[in-house]
Amino acid sequence: MARSVALDLLGPQRVVPNGPPLTGSEDFAFMLERVPGSYLLIGNGNGADGHSPCMVHHPGYDFHDANLAVGAAFWVRLAERFLAE
Repeated sequence: MARSVALDLLGPQRVVPNGPPLTGSEDFAFMLERVPGSYLLIGNGNGADGHSPCMVHHPGYDFHDANLAVGAAFWVRLAERFLAE
């Protein structure tokens, strides 16, 4: 459901359906064995070097304020779709 909402909101050119594994998501995988859900990231663009994205807690990380609108729209649409079902 989360992937479908992201695709509807942003289009296939802006959604990566299966990103690279992250060590921070491994614990979440154990929870998903018992409770349905998904793990997703809202991209933040490139880091200080202009090429590679920086994750939170990295010294080159710079939050892009435009992500607030994307994130809010995603969560609203996800809630609407979930509640409609």
